[in-house]
Amino acid sequence: MGYELIQEGKDNGGLMAKEKLIFFCKECGYESPKWMGQCPGCKEWNTFSEAPKAVKSSKGHGKSLDSFGAAIKSESKPARINEIKTTKEDRYYTGIGELDRVLGGGIVMGSLTLVGGDPGIGKSTLLLQMCHELSKRNVRVLYVSGEESLKQIKMRADRIGEFGESLLLMSETCLDVVEEYMISGCEYNAGEKQAVPQVMIIDSIQTVYKESVEAAPGSVSQVRECTAAILRIAKQQGISVFVVGHVTKEGAIAGPRMLEHMVDTVLYFEGDNASSYRMLRAVKNRFGSTNELGVFEMKESGLEEVLNPSEYMLQGKPEGEPGSIVTCTMEGTRPIMVEIQALVCQTNFNYPRRTSVGVDINRITLLMAVIEKRLGIHLSDYDAYVNIAGGLRANEPALDLALVAAVLSSYRNRAIDDRMLIFGEVGLVGEVRGVAMAAKRIAEAHKMGYTTCIIPEANMNAVSDPQVKLVGIRNIRELGEFL
Repeated sequence: MGYELIQEGKDNGGLMAKEKLIFFCKECGYESPKWMGQCPGCKEWNTFSEAPKAVKSSKGHGKSLDSFGAAIKSESKPARINEIKTTKEDRYYTGIGELDRVLGGGIVMGSLTLVGGDPGIGKSTLLLQMCHELSKRNVRVLYVSGEESLKQIKMRADRIGEFGESLLLMSETCLDVVEEYMISGCEYNAGEKQAVPQVMIIDSIQTVYKESVEAAPGSVSQVRECTAAILRIAKQQGISVFVVGHVTKEGAIAGPRMLEHMVDTVLYFEGDNASSYRMLRAVKNRFGSTNELGVFEMKESGLEEVLNPSEYMLQGKPEGEPGSIVTCTMEGTRPIMVEIQALVCQTNFNYPRRTSVGVDINRITLLMAVIEKRLGIHLSDYDAYVNIAGGLRANEPALDLALVAAVLSSYRNRAIDDRMLIFGEVGLVGEVRGVAMAAKRIAEAHKMGYTTCIIPEANMNAVSDPQVKLVGIRNIRELGEFL
């Protein structure tokens, strides 16, 4: 039996009205009539939250019902796939190259995009700059803010530049009011017929609410139902919607995990508020490459694109210092060169410390165990600190060989050639495996002026660059001998 919420209804002659509740998992969406400590679906603990149960009605057979039993009018009919035509006009170019790259080539019509990041990282600034570029091309844009007044938005907009007439601002938290403008349209030009916006921004999803949901704004029920309503109207009207989502202290979008499954694209802002550089990463994209990365620099006028991320990542790199290695990671389809730094020193504790920034600590522990076993170097009495300079986070297996080289360089206190690039995946038996897109990595190294590349032996036949010296490595023992 499920839990029941009993409310007194004065307008119904004092009768007791009962509203059933269900419990659902915030991680995977598993529903249950009762609360459970562990989710049977995803095996996570303490992830169940309560929400009103969907209303079932015997009326209106053949009609779709929303979560509250209201009939959804739809004129959708099956269509043959060969009869569906797509054109280049299905995307709106934002005018911001890095943002277009992350989105997969522009904004897809009728798509729903979730933008997450820490407070003050630049989410609202980037979206306002996008509105600036779209308005100059007469794209109808509606910016809905539940956190700022119109005057506050205008103050930020004045720092960006002059906007076109096709941008409308709205300060509203009730989604029912916003839905009317999404369906009926807005008056963009005086004397003309109201038109539906082509692009819409909601900042943020935790501030809006639906009157039919008896829960506070930002709660699990409100976030889920508001997103579902926005998604339905966006698909029906062909409106491209951007939704801003706050993140928790763990870095995940606040609210149910299923929110990320509902939307088409999920963009995360990465970076330190103390630093001027910001990373925009696509962790989900139905219309483009996943894990694509865009780099921006925060300035007084807003976010400015960084056209050459490799140059930014390598700026300030020390020369002739042990433990400093340059490698190349693939962020989506873009090669980016990064500096890996390692510091290996005698421990003062009973157990050696393993600390990493920008790379998975478990990967560091695994690779150091491989070094001990295959090279006979005892690292159990040494602390290890590993860092990816520049604030980038990378977990690609192709970084393994560079991590091993950095640890060996610091341990031996021997510097490695500053014009040398290293990449490759390392297995548990010490073998070096081939990696994808080796040709792009080598081309990026040549562009940045690097003369030698240590790569897996398996990639030697697939790439050739007469201007770059290629050294094939089969295992980490050969790497240790070469260094």
